[in-house]
Amino acid sequence: MPSAKQATLIVWFTGMLVLVGLTVWYGADHVGEAIVSAGWAALLVVFVRAAAVAIAGAGWWLLFPVDLRPSVLLCMGLRFVREGANALLPLAQIGGDFIGARCLALRGVKGTVAAASVIVDVLMQAVSQLVFALIGLVLLIAMGGNELIVWPIAIGLALALPALGGFVLMQGEQGQRLVKWVLGAVAGDRQWAAFGAIDNLFASLDRFYAYRRGLIQSVIWHLGGWFVGALEIWIVLTFMGYSIDFGDAVLIESLMHAVRGAAFAVPGALGAQEGGLIILCAIFGVPPEAALALSLVKRLPDLVLGVPGLIAWQAIEGWHFHDRGRAQEQKERA
Repeated sequence: MPSAKQATLIVWFTGMLVLVGLTVWYGADHVGEAIVSAGWAALLVVFVRAAAVAIAGAGWWLLFPVDLRPSVLLCMGLRFVREGANALLPLAQIGGDFIGARCLALRGVKGTVAAASVIVDVLMQAVSQLVFALIGLVLLIAMGGNELIVWPIAIGLALALPALGGFVLMQGEQGQRLVKWVLGAVAGDRQWAAFGAIDNLFASLDRFYAYRRGLIQSVIWHLGGWFVGALEIWIVLTFMGYSIDFGDAVLIESLMHAVRGAAFAVPGALGAQEGGLIILCAIFGVPPEAALALSLVKRLPDLVLGVPGLIAWQAIEGWHFHDRGRAQEQKERA
C-alpha cells in the first residue's frame, strides 16, 4: 500500500494527465489560440487574484481576538504563502494551511494560537464557500439549468453540510476526548507531553469561537473575496469575445469552486477545475477549448503569486534556523 505522500503524488500525476489529455483532445492549437485571444486579461487576472488573496488574509486576521492579533500585513502575506503551497506543491489542498500556521508561529505567535487560527479560518472559508456555491446554484436554477447539472451539484452541496458539521464537532469536547483516546491508546501507560498541547489547542479554539464578531466578519470578508474572484471569469471571457454578465461569472466561479472543493485531495485540483469549467461554460455557449484556456489563464496567478509565496516561506524558515543557530552558539559560549 502506498504511503500518504506517494498517494498524493499519484493523484497529482493523474490530475496532470487529465489536464494534458483534455488539452490534446480538444486541440492544443485551439486552446493556445484562445489563450492568445485573452491578451491583457491574463495580467488583469493576476491583480484580481492578488486582491482576493489579500481579502482572504484580512478575513483570517479578523478572526483573532483583539489581544491575540498579529499584524494584518503578516496575515495577508502568509495568506499568499498558504495559497502558493496549496496551488504549487504536490500536497492536498489543505497542506498550505499547515505551512501557514507554522510560519505564523515562527513569526512570534504562540503555536497553539497559530494552529487554532488556521483551523477556524479554514472553517469560516468553507462556510463562505458553501454560501457562495448556494448562490451559484440558485442562479443556475433561476436560468432553467439542465437537471443533469443541477441535481449532482445540489446533492454535493447537501453532503457538504454534515461534513462541515463533523468538522465543527471535532473541535469540541468530543473531538478533544477522541484525540486524547487515540494518543492514549498509542502511548499505553506512558505520559505524553502532547496531552498538554492538545488542551492548549482546544483552549485556543474556544477563544476564537467565543469571539463571535470576528467569526461573522471573517465569513463576510471571505464571501466578498469569492465575489472578487468571479471577476477573473468575467474579464477573461469578455476579452475572448464572449458576452457574459457578472451574474453569469458568479455562477461559473461559485460552482467551479464547489467542484474544486470536492476534489480537495487533488493538489491544485488539477483536471477537476478544467472539467468543471468545460461543463459550466458550455451553459453559456463557451466551447471546450475556450473553457480550457480560461482555466489555464486562471492558473497563471498560481505561478506569479505562488512562487514568491513559497520563497517567503523558505525565507521565514531560514531566518528561524539562523536565529536558532545563533542562540545556540551564544548559549555554548556562555
